[in-house]
Amino acid sequence: MTSSDTPPPATILVVEDEVLIRTAVAGYLRDCGYRVLEAGTAEEAQRIFASDEPVDILFADVDLGPGASGFVLATWTRQKRPAVRILLTSGVDRMAEKAGDLCDGPFLAKPYTHERLAEEIKRLLGRAGDR
Repeated sequence: MTSSDTPPPATILVVEDEVLIRTAVAGYLRDCGYRVLEAGTAEEAQRIFASDEPVDILFADVDLGPGASGFVLATWTRQKRPAVRILLTSGVDRMAEKAGDLCDGPFLAKPYTHERLAEEIKRLLGRAGDR
């Protein structure tokens, strides 16, 4: 297989208002070989989607501060980009039940390990054997 035959890496849009968390998660996912886009708000994420950037997975915090929540973003994504897989996270336990209908995987409660996040992303992509 030549390098031109290698499929492009999956693209993950990380939406997190806490810049230190977003930077750490995005850096880890890049180290895992993914193409990562970052947004601090739901509105920034919607602009990325509107630019026709290819996105395979939306990984978003539920609480994004002022503006639309991760739930609103996930609902919007389901309507506008139904092929995008969605994984939500929050530090608030009661959010898990509401997230169940919007997520393609289990709700990821904070704090989560980078390894757990990578496992869920691999599962969503159907690449359980890949790094």
